[in-house]
Amino acid sequence: MQTIGLIGGMSWESTAIYYRQLNEQVRARLGGLHSAEILMRSVDFDAIVSLQKQGRWDDACNILADIARALEEAGAGCLLICTNTMHKLAEEVQRAVSIPLLHIADVTASAIKADGCKRPLLLATRYTMEQEFYVQRLRDHFGLDPVIPDADDRTIVHDIIFDELCQGIVNARSRELYLDVIARGKSRGADSVILGCTEICLLVGPQHVDLPVFDSTLLHVDAAIEFSMAKQAPHPRAA
Repeated sequence: MQTIGLIGGMSWESTAIYYRQLNEQVRARLGGLHSAEILMRSVDFDAIVSLQKQGRWDDACNILADIARALEEAGAGCLLICTNTMHKLAEEVQRAVSIPLLHIADVTASAIKADGCKRPLLLATRYTMEQEFYVQRLRDHFGLDPVIPDADDRTIVHDIIFDELCQGIVNARSRELYLDVIARGKSRGADSVILGCTEICLLVGPQHVDLPVFDSTLLHVDAAIEFSMAKQAPHPRAA
């Protein structure tokens, strides 16, 4: 299998899910004591959040690009940025390396299309819901028509992510608030739900919702496993 490079720590709560799920999937496929080949760099999330709040995306990009290059040099065969929000910088990070960066929006949108859904409700950080880098990609590359929560609901979703989920707090009342947001999205025509922040799966899952749920974290993991375990063409022998 090829080594999977993880740019994690944003937050470490969800990066832990990536690590566990990658290893569980490899064990399920290969059995015994098999586990995933992983290289991970976990950042101090507080520093990244500070750059986000200040709009210093170029500085954040430099950090992620440096990490990507280091992971490639260490032997990673692909890269995952273990957060939806920082895919705002995905194209720049991809240009910094020669190995593929598996884009979380692409793998999520592909699953939505395969299921026949068209109007997913996007639950994510304020950056992901309000800026164009994610929503426009769903529209332009996949023909989806995402439903974005209204301003009050965006505040609810964003604040619970940062004030609770990123700090390991899972609150039943917050789940009720999320389910109310989903109900309002359904009333506006949403036919599915994107868990578009990698921590949301800690709070809400398919068992809570009467619409198809697409968990970006687990779909990202699935894509990494498929890439890592795909049979590689043999290198041509030297003449």
